[in-house]
Order: sequence, then structure tokens, then C-alpha cells
Amino acid sequence: MKSPARLLLAASCTAALLSAPTAAWSAEKPKADKTNSVDCTKVKCIALTFDDGPGKYADKLLDTLKKTKSKATFFLEGQYVKSRPAFAKRMAQEGHELGNHSYTHPHLRDLDEDRIREELTRTQEIVKQATGKTPTMLRPPYGELDQRVQAIAKEMRLPIVLWNGGSRDWATKNEKAIYDEVLKNAKRDGVILMHDWVEQTVKVMPKLIAALQKQGYHIVSVSSLRGAGKLEPGDIYPADADLERLSADTPTSEDGPGAAESPADGL
Repeated sequence: MKSPARLLLAASCTAALLSAPTAAWSAEKPKADKTNSVDCTKVKCIALTFDDGPGKYADKLLDTLKKTKSKATFFLEGQYVKSRPAFAKRMAQEGHELGNHSYTHPHLRDLDEDRIREELTRTQEIVKQATGKTPTMLRPPYGELDQRVQAIAKEMRLPIVLWNGGSRDWATKNEKAIYDEVLKNAKRDGVILMHDWVEQTVKVMPKLIAALQKQGYHIVSVSSLRGAGKLEPGDIYPADADLERLSADTPTSEDGPGAAESPADGL
């Protein structure tokens, strides 16, 4: 017969083995938030997405999203995650969705396959390091992709998320113009492109979210939209994204965050 001490030791080891995977799995789960209960097949939903961040005004944007009980999707650049890890970590902690937007925002179609992988892999790694979360989707810079980019996204198990409504915030940098453009493009299951480095976007966000909610929209992450939750690696969403005109909605390298700020700004 085993001694009580040996039985106690065996029980302790068994408990440790059973509890370890649970703890690790729990650490990966996002915190519960009210948008998780939104069924976008039954109600009108829209996703606000923010590229090129974390931008220098991201903390103020996060304050607004928290106050309005809204969730967003952030497509992050590795170089800015490196300089603003606290902003990226807060995005993850507050239940927002994280996507990969490359490390340095190049034209991926102009790179060879090794460089494409490097841009995306470095971003996956630094976001994981900063937030504990790995980006679950890809938005290629300028919305540009080809068969190689799509194949590498599939290889990395990332669906490709584009957009079907712009804000042109980077071009106008005007609160009224941004507000009007987003409301003009708003529709059910809309994916709206914005930038958290544009100060006017962040300033107009309380008014914009109030207007969208008044129109009956629930503001959710992309994966909550109809059809987005079952995307496979390499799939392109939304189905009605206009691939021919996407680049017109995005800033050029001269207009982007690097033109107005250094990666260290806002720390």
C-alpha cells in the first residue's frame, strides 16, 4: 500500500499537469466584452479599422472606444509596435482585434518572396512580444496584393482583410470631411478604413460613433461581421472590396505617418 505522502505527491503532480494547459489557454483568451454577444446576422454591424499604428493618438482613440463600448480592428506596423508597445498592449487588453500591416509599409508586390515573408514575420513576432497576441489577419499596405502575397498569407494562416469604405482622413485631415465621408460609406457589414495617426480622425470619433449608433449600427471587430468569422487562410474579405480603387483610399509613402512623425513620437 502506498504511503499517504506518496499519494499526496502523486495527486499534486496530476493537478499540476491538468492545470498548466488551462492556464496557458486562458492567457490567450481575450477578455470578455459586450460585443462578443452581438449577432451580426440579426443586427446591423459595421467595423472601424485603423491602419499604420499604433499611431501617436491611439491612446485617446482607445479612450473613446472604451467609453462608447465599441470594438475596432487595428492593422499594425511592426516599426510602430516597436516604438509604442504600450499602445499595442492596451489594444489587446481591451479586446480589440489585431492585424498585420507589414513592418515598414512597403509595396509588397515589388518585393521578392523572402522579403515579403520577412515583413510579415517580423510584425507577427513583435506584436506577439508586445501584446501576447498574434495577429490573426493581414491587410497588405495600400491594399496591394498578387498571387505571391496571397500564397504567403495562406502559408502564414492569415486571411486578407481589405475594406469597402474609406474615410480619406489622411488626405483631408478635416473633422467634418472625415465624418461626412464615413457616414456616406457606412453600410451593413461595412469595413471602414481609417488611421489612428490622423489627429482629426481621433478628435471626431466620439461624434462619429454617436452618429453610427444612432443609425442602429453596432461597432464591432471585423471577425464579428457576417461571413468574416469563417475565413480561411488566404481568403479575401470583404467580397465587395474594389481591388481596382483600393490604393486611392490609402496614403502614399509621402503622406503616411512617417511624413508627419518619427516612430518615436508619442511615447
